[in-house]
Amino acid sequence: MFTGVKKMKKIHVPPETGKFMFCLFFSFLSCCHVCFSELSLNQTNTMIELSSFLNISDWNLPGSERNPCSWNGVLCSLPDNSSVVSLSLSNFDLSNSSFLPLVCNLQTLESLDVSNNRLSSIPEGFVTNCERLIALKHLNFSTNKFSTSPGFRGFSKLAVLDFSHNVLSGNVGDYGFDGLVQLRSLNLSFNRLTGSVPVHLTKSLEKLEVSDNSLSGTIPEGIKDYQELTLIDLSDNQLNGSIPSSLGNLSKLESLLLSNNYLSGLIPESLSSIQTLRRFAANRNRFTGEIPSGITKNLENLDLSFNNLAGSIPGDLLSQLKLISVDLSSNQLVGWIPQSISSSLVRLRLGSNKLTGSVPSAAFESLQLLTYLEMDNNSLTGFIPPSFGNLVSLNLLNLAMNEFTGILPPAFGNLSRLQVIKLQQNKLTGEIPDTIAFLSNLLILNISCNSLSGSIPPSLSQLKKLSNMNLQGNNLNGTIPDNIQNLEDLIELQLGQNQLRGRIPVMPRKLQISLNLSYNLFEGSIPTTLSELDRLEVLDLSNNNFSGEIPNFLSRLMSLTQLILSNNQLTGNIPRFTHNVSVDVRGNPGVKLKTENEVSIQRNPSGKSKLVMVVIFVSLGVLALLTGIITVTVLKFSRRCKGINNMQVDPDEEGSTVLPEVIHGKLLTSNALHRSNINFAKAVEAVAHPEHGLHQTMFWSYYRVVMPSGSSYFIKKLNTRDRVFQQASSEQLEVELEMLGKLHHTNVMVPLAYVLYSEGCLLIYDFSHTCTLYEILHNHSSGVVDWTSRYSIAVGIAQGISYLHGSESSGRDPILLPDLSSKKILLKSLTEPLVGDIELFKVIDPSKSNSSLSAVAGTIGYIPPEYAYTMRVTMAGNVYSFGVILLELLTGRRAVSEGRDLAKWVQSHSSHQEQQNNILDLRVSKTSTVATKQMLRALNVALACINISPGARPKMKTVLRMLTRL
Repeated sequence: MFTGVKKMKKIHVPPETGKFMFCLFFSFLSCCHVCFSELSLNQTNTMIELSSFLNISDWNLPGSERNPCSWNGVLCSLPDNSSVVSLSLSNFDLSNSSFLPLVCNLQTLESLDVSNNRLSSIPEGFVTNCERLIALKHLNFSTNKFSTSPGFRGFSKLAVLDFSHNVLSGNVGDYGFDGLVQLRSLNLSFNRLTGSVPVHLTKSLEKLEVSDNSLSGTIPEGIKDYQELTLIDLSDNQLNGSIPSSLGNLSKLESLLLSNNYLSGLIPESLSSIQTLRRFAANRNRFTGEIPSGITKNLENLDLSFNNLAGSIPGDLLSQLKLISVDLSSNQLVGWIPQSISSSLVRLRLGSNKLTGSVPSAAFESLQLLTYLEMDNNSLTGFIPPSFGNLVSLNLLNLAMNEFTGILPPAFGNLSRLQVIKLQQNKLTGEIPDTIAFLSNLLILNISCNSLSGSIPPSLSQLKKLSNMNLQGNNLNGTIPDNIQNLEDLIELQLGQNQLRGRIPVMPRKLQISLNLSYNLFEGSIPTTLSELDRLEVLDLSNNNFSGEIPNFLSRLMSLTQLILSNNQLTGNIPRFTHNVSVDVRGNPGVKLKTENEVSIQRNPSGKSKLVMVVIFVSLGVLALLTGIITVTVLKFSRRCKGINNMQVDPDEEGSTVLPEVIHGKLLTSNALHRSNINFAKAVEAVAHPEHGLHQTMFWSYYRVVMPSGSSYFIKKLNTRDRVFQQASSEQLEVELEMLGKLHHTNVMVPLAYVLYSEGCLLIYDFSHTCTLYEILHNHSSGVVDWTSRYSIAVGIAQGISYLHGSESSGRDPILLPDLSSKKILLKSLTEPLVGDIELFKVIDPSKSNSSLSAVAGTIGYIPPEYAYTMRVTMAGNVYSFGVILLELLTGRRAVSEGRDLAKWVQSHSSHQEQQNNILDLRVSKTSTVATKQMLRALNVALACINISPGARPKMKTVLRMLTRL
C-alpha cells in the first residue's frame, strides 16, 4: 500500500514478481558496489587529484568523482574495476607536464598515452616515480613539443615507446634506449635526431621507426642480429652507402622502408629470401645496377622509383601472385615490358625510363583490378593494344611521350571508370573514335601532338564530367561541333595547331584555364559569343585570319589575364584593358598601337597616384571658395579613372548621395585602440566611393579607408550576388564571422569587426601589411629576397595554415582556404607573413557557383588536381597549394609561366637529385652552401606537398615540423 496526499489504490504484486524484482534490485546494488567501491582509496584519490590538476571537463561532471573508471580515457581492470590499467590523455590540449609524476602513483598502470598535446618537458619526478611501476609497458609521447627526453633505463618492463612527431635533437645514441631490455617497438620518427642508426637496443625489438630525422652514416651490419624485426623504417634521413645483404637474414621482416636517402649501390638479391616481406620502398635514392630477379617473390608493394637503376625489368618481376603495387618510374630501365603480369596488380608505374618495343597485349587481358597504369616518357612502339579495353577498373591511363602508332582503339569505350587519359606526344593516326563518348567519368582527355585527322566528333559532348580537353597539335579539320557548349564542367580547351575553320560556336560557360584556338584557319570577326566567358583567364586566337576591330567586350572579361591576338588581320584601336591583362597584338599591321604616354597612364599606378595627389593639393588650396565644385570634380575624375586597379562601378551608383543603412555592426577585437578607432558608418560611406578601391576579385572588393581618427584600415566588401551564396543565410554568415573573431595567430589575418548593411557585408582589418608575397617575389624592382627571409616566410605561412587546420583538441572544425596563393599572402615585413582570405569556406557551395573556378578553389596553378572532379576544398588541397607557394619561394618562378604549371615543371625536372640544383633560384642558392642544402631539403618537402594523390600528402602539422627541422 502506498500513500500520498490522496489515498492510493492498493496494488497487488504476485509473489513471483516480487521475488524477481527483489533479485533485480539486489543485482543493481551489487553492480553499483563494483562500479563505485572496488577501486582502491589510494587510486581514487590519485585520480581525483589528477582531475583537479588537469581540469578536464569530462572528468568534472557532478557525481563522476565517485567513479574514475567511467572517465573518458580511463580504462580499469576487468571485470571488477579494481585498478586503473590504462590512461589516455591524448588530444586534451595539455601544455603543463607537471602532472606526470602524479600519474606514477597508479601502481597498476600498464599504458600511458599523452600524445597530441603541447607538452615540452618531462619532469625528473616522472622517471624516478614511474620506473618503479613493474606493470608499465606502453608509453606514447608522440605529437608534442618535447625537445629532450630523460633516460628510460630503469623502465625494465617497457615494451612500446613512441616519441614520434616531436623536436628531439642531438645524437640518438645519447638517449639511453639501449637500457630498455624488453622493448618491442621504438618510434622516433619526425624529430631532429642525428647520429647513426641505433643498433645497441634489445635484440627482441620488433619495430624500429626513425624516419624523418637527420640520421647519417650507413645502414649498420649489426641490424641483422635483430631477428624479431617486422618493421624497419629509415626513410627520409641522410643515410648513405649500400643496403647490407645480411638484411636477408631477417626472417620475420614485413616492411623495409628506406625512401628518400642517399643510399647507393645494388639492390641485394638476399631480400628475395625473406618470405614474410610484403613491402619494400627504396625510392628517391641513388641505387644503380639491375633489379635482381625474384625480388617480388613475396612482395605486395614495391617502390624503386627515382633512382638510377639500369638493365631490363626481370621477366618474373610483375608476375608474382601477391603483387598489388609496383613503381619503377624515373630510372634508366631499358628493354621490353615483361610478358607476364599478375592479375592481382592494382597500380603499375613504369614512366620516365628507356623502355622500348611493343606492349604485350596478352599480358593485359585479365588485369581486372588494375586502377593506375603509367608508361609515359619511354620509347614504346607499335599499336596501343586493344586488350586495354579489358581493364575495366582503370582510373588513369598515361601512355604519353612514346612512339605509339596506329589508331585510338575503339575498345577504350569499355573503360567506364576511366577519369584521366593521357596519350599526347605519340604518333597516333586516324580519327577520334565515337566510342570515346562512353567514358562517362572522364575528367581529363589529352591526345595532343599526334597525327590524328578527321573532324572533332560531336559525340564528345556526352563527356559531361570532362574538365580538361587537349586536342592541339593534330591534323583535325572541319568545324568545332555546336554542341561543345554541353560540356558544362569544361575549364580548359586546347584546339590549337590544327586545320579547323568555320564558325566558332558558343563555348562552355565554365571555361577558365584557357581557350586556345591558335594556328588554325578561322576567319572573319572575333565572335561575340566569346563575351560570355567571364571566367576565362587565357584566350589565344593567334595565327588565324581574324579580321575587323578588336571588340570592346574582350576588355570586360573580368578574369582575363592573357589575350593573344598576334598574326591575324585585325585593325583599329586596342580597347582599354586593366593593367592585369597582358595583350599581344603583334603581326596585325592594321592595329593602332598606343603611344608611350598613353601606355604609361594606363599601366603606371604610381603616376596615377601622383596625378591624384596634385588634384587633392589644388583642391585644398582653394577649398574655401570652391568646396562643392571641387568635390564633384574630384569624384567624377576618380570614377572616370576607376581607382588604381580599374575597379568596376555600378551604373546605379553614379550620382547617388544616399548611403546604405547599417543593419548590424560588431567589433570582434578586444584591442581598445581598434575599438575606439573603427567607425561602422564611415566604413559603409568609404566603400561607396571607388577612389578608395584597391582591387577586386569575384567575391571581394578591397578598399583602404581612413577612419575619423586618422588610422587606416583594410576593408573587404563581400559580393553575395553569386549563386554560390544562396544557401548561406545572414545568420550563418554571422555565426562564421563570430567564430573568426575568436581566432588569434600572428600569421593569420583575422577581421577586427564586421558590418552587415543593406548592400552586403564588410570585414574590417588592421592595415599593417605592405605588399603581397607575389609582389616581392615576382616584381623585379623589389630586388632579390634572400633565403633567410624566404625560409622565415615559408615557416610563417605553414604555422598559419597549421593553426587554421587545427586539431581535435582545438574544439572547432578545421578552417579551410578556398583560395591559397602567393597573392593571398600579405607581408607585414620580410619575415612576417599573413594568411588572408579565410572567411568563405563554410558559406559557399562551389558546385553552385556562377563564377570562376579559381575564385572558389584557388588561383590557377595552385588548384589541386583532384578539385576538378571533387569540387571540394580540403585540407589536402590546402597542402598542395602551400607546396606550390613553397616552390615559388625556392625557384623564384611564378605558379604559372608560359602556360605551364610550376608544380608540373618541378616534378618533371626533379627525377634525379643531380638535377635538383638547377630547379632552385640560383640568385639565392649560390650565396652559400648552407642555403643550398636547406633549399634542397625544403624542395623535398614541397614535392611531398604536391603529390598527385591527396592521401599521400602530409598533414600541414607534419609539413611544419619538416620545415622547422631543415
